[in-house]
Amino acid sequence: MSLEALRASLPDYARDLKLNLGSLATEPVLNAQQLAGTFVASAIASRNAVVTKAIVGEFGPKLSAEALVAAKAAAAIMGMNNVYYRFTHLVGGDYPGLPAKLRMNVMAKPGVEKVDFELWSLAVSAINGCGMCMESHEKVVRHGGLSSEQVQAAVRIAAVVHAVAAVVEAEAALAA
Repeated sequence: MSLEALRASLPDYARDLKLNLGSLATEPVLNAQQLAGTFVASAIASRNAVVTKAIVGEFGPKLSAEALVAAKAAAAIMGMNNVYYRFTHLVGGDYPGLPAKLRMNVMAKPGVEKVDFELWSLAVSAINGCGMCMESHEKVVRHGGLSSEQVQAAVRIAAVVHAVAAVVEAEAALAA
């Protein structure tokens, strides 16, 4: 399924999502790699097969092989980290001071520019609702030279992709 077919498949009540998905696909404040990687990482984090297939089908070819792997890796590593660090942040106590003892090697050598990987990690963290991770990644990308408008664009992509995935899931459940 193409991105256009995904947009067309959304019901009338999700018209705003259709419009937002279309306009964000050509968001001018992000470079091509940042845009495509944010879509890919967000789709994977949204956990919907239809949305993931359509978005990776659309944006995967716009990435180098290394960048596609890095976008997937951002979704994978943040899927783990967001749960762990959200726990340590919310529960507090001794947990934040304990070593995580979780492998995170990809973060040191993501295979793409660090700022792009961090931007994708920020988008996934927004989907997964980890405030501690969002704050950390936002600081890194801003220090890396990205503007507040670029950060906002990535989070807008994450928000729309996640909402589209929820609608697709709901419609599949209602049709079953």
